[in-house]
Parts: sequence; structure tokens; C-alpha cells
Amino acid sequence: METGRVEAFSDGVFAIAVTLLILAVGIDQAPHGDLGRYLLDLWPAYVAYAVSFLTIGIMWVNHHLLFDNFARVDRPMLLLNILLLMLIAFAPFPTRVVAEFARSEVDRRNAALLYGITMTTTAILFFSLWMYGSRRLLRADADPRVVSGITRSYLPGAPLYATATLLAFVNSIASLIMFAAIAIFYALSAALFGRTDATVSRTAASGDPS
Repeated sequence: METGRVEAFSDGVFAIAVTLLILAVGIDQAPHGDLGRYLLDLWPAYVAYAVSFLTIGIMWVNHHLLFDNFARVDRPMLLLNILLLMLIAFAPFPTRVVAEFARSEVDRRNAALLYGITMTTTAILFFSLWMYGSRRLLRADADPRVVSGITRSYLPGAPLYATATLLAFVNSIASLIMFAAIAIFYALSAALFGRTDATVSRTAASGDPS
């Protein structure tokens, strides 16, 4: 099977997931006459929404990068992709839990654990998708330097999320801060890798082996 249908279906799931994230920022029974303070008190929801939106957005960008290097898909690849999309679609739930239970220490720890387990599992599936495809389904003209660069950039994902998750047992605030830092790290990494990828493409086109 060609990759077009898989990418189109995946794009739909990503779009629905990022749309549902806004449900984490909800106004339920806001007191009349004190709306300003109520909106300020929703700051955990704003932060959770921004971090999760950025995380899923970067995953969407990287998902396209992966499939740009695949010539086709097979059944194992479809299964891995479905499992990944299942976690992506689930992400709005732990996001809302973090948004609603970030003020109490015990609740915050449990919310961070739920969020971390979700993101760690997602990172594992994302890396598994790439490792399977890069060994079996690469395009014949895929640049080895680009393939190697993608692999290196994805290697720290699951360990970083696992570390942030375990950190919740020690300090739940630090855990949530680390999740935000990981999202920023991968946003910067995607931007830098994109520029590097473009440089590699120009170099290859010019015939310069260096």
C-alpha cells in the first residue's frame, strides 16, 4: 500500500486530537462578578493546553517527516501507526486531568504520572514506527544522513519522558516543568533539523560529498 491513505487518515486523527485539547480549558460554573480572577485561576489549564498542543503538533510534523522517507506501508506498519494514533487521540484526557488537578500535591503527582505514562508510551511507539519503517520500507533514494539524523533525534524521546514521569514521585511540579521543557526541546529540534535537512538536500544536489 502507498503511504498517501495512511497519511491522510493520520492527519485526521491529529487534527481531532489537537481540537479536543481545548476541552482542557473549560469554564464550569464561573462565578458572576469575579470572572477575571476565575480566568487567572485557570492558568494550569492554559499551560497544559499549550504543552500538549505543541507536543502533538511536533509529532504531526515528525510523522510527515517519517512517511516522506517511506516508499510504502505494510500490515505491521499499519498496526504500529494505529497504536500510535490511539495514544495521540487519548492525549486530551491526561491533558484535562493535569489542568483540573494541578493544585493539590497528591492529585498533581497522579496527574503527572498519567500524563507521563501516556507520553512515554507514545514516544516508544513513535520510535518503533520509525525503526521498523527505516529497516524495511525506506525509499530507494532516501539519504542515509537524513535517516541517521532522524534516528539520533528520536533516541532520547522515551528516556526523557520516562525520567519526567519518575520525577513525579519526588517532585510533581518539577515533573510537569520537565514535560514542558521536553516539548520546547523538540520544537527547537524540529526547526534545527529542518534546516539541517535542507542543507543536506542542497549539498546532495550539488554533488559535494562533504
